[in-house]
Amino acid sequence: MIPGAQGASSAAWGQLQMQQAQRNAEQAEQRARALQSQARSAQQDAERAQENARQLQTSSVQARSDADSARRNVSSLESLGQVNNQLGELRNQISAVLEPREPVVAAPAYTNAEGQATGTLINTVA
Repeated sequence: MIPGAQGASSAAWGQLQMQQAQRNAEQAEQRARALQSQARSAQQDAERAQENARQLQTSSVQARSDADSARRNVSSLESLGQVNNQLGELRNQISAVLEPREPVVAAPAYTNAEGQATGTLINTVA
């Protein structure tokens, strides 16, 4: 081979290697940017999921509080029902006591031949 041709071939080979290295560097840079973009997206997704988890936790606490309040209301209503029943029974008892009864008719007093009422007094001195 001719020394000048060998030098030109060697220079072309070097240039080709340089271009290949540049292409490899550009492709690696593109992959790095794509991965960085994916990482940012994943980070944003994680932050949204974290915020969603916080909101769910808050909702869970509120729901538990609502359930406790509802149980207390049920208990209060049951107690109120028992009190109402007892008041109803007391009302019935009071009504029964206050209910007018037939008057007790006393045996009529008789008058004797002298016009004195008899049968109303008992003489215990004898």
